[in-house]
Amino acid sequence: MSGKTVFLDRASLPVRFRTPASASEFLEYAETGPEEVVARLQGATVAITNKVALRGPTLAQLPSVKLIAVAATGYDCVDIPYCKEHNIAVVNIRNYAVHTVPEHVFALLLALRRNLMGYRSAVARGEWQKAKAFCVFNGEIRDLHGSVLGLVGRGSIGNAVAKIAEGFGMKVIYFDPAGSQEDPANRPLDELIKTSDVISVHCPLTPSTRGMIGEAQLRSMKKGAILINTARGGLVDEPALLRALTEGWIGGAGFDVLAVEPPREGHALLDLDLPNFILTPHVAWASIEAMEGLADQLTENIELWAAGTPRHLVT
Repeated sequence: MSGKTVFLDRASLPVRFRTPASASEFLEYAETGPEEVVARLQGATVAITNKVALRGPTLAQLPSVKLIAVAATGYDCVDIPYCKEHNIAVVNIRNYAVHTVPEHVFALLLALRRNLMGYRSAVARGEWQKAKAFCVFNGEIRDLHGSVLGLVGRGSIGNAVAKIAEGFGMKVIYFDPAGSQEDPANRPLDELIKTSDVISVHCPLTPSTRGMIGEAQLRSMKKGAILINTARGGLVDEPALLRALTEGWIGGAGFDVLAVEPPREGHALLDLDLPNFILTPHVAWASIEAMEGLADQLTENIELWAAGTPRHLVT
């Protein structure tokens, strides 16, 4: 048995969830504030979290916790060094988003390359209705076919994006922060940034990747290039992105993430009303099919750990 199991932010997974058979007691909370974590995890063996932070000072007050089951692939909300030092197992979710995130990437990409936001606004303003010709030209439309897609990260999602891109007739190049520098397929980041028509980011947020695309990289992009980020907000310098969009350094951007989520204190990108910028509220992962698969895997991760055959261990 895995003992008392507590799901700290159940509302972040709005689909059915099978209680782990190994749990002797199961509690769930729709959401949990930082000041509530310690009280709610008292006596718990397993903590389930999606985005609730579990840092060293908090975990030090919770000696009963032996497993942290992250209800996501990204585990930057967990203090991994502390867990390693104190023998707390951490498991995450793998490969559940290999269809939904790539589809979201291409929804953003197609909307931007074909200027859908701009043309939808033109219709809403009545420009088509007043036109003398059969159509209205008020912004560039660019094909994906023949363009270069630069992928930052070559995990399962990056590879799935590449497969779709090849179907559109795009040329795909990679930079993988975790890859071997001797691998000829792993291009230097500077080269990828300068040669890509589209850059899509698919790597974890770590100390070495935080801010990896900043002002220098944005200025090096082609003037018409598109930047897509469905991974983590901290990978891109947001003030630099704001300048890149408002001053026309790049062709546009589609983001599903911000460095601080939710952005309760406001954010300059929230107010940016440009046809070449689309911001969605961290939903690239959230198709019904993907969430149901995630929920099943989450339960199985806990049951396998309890049975002594853990999988998807981060530490």
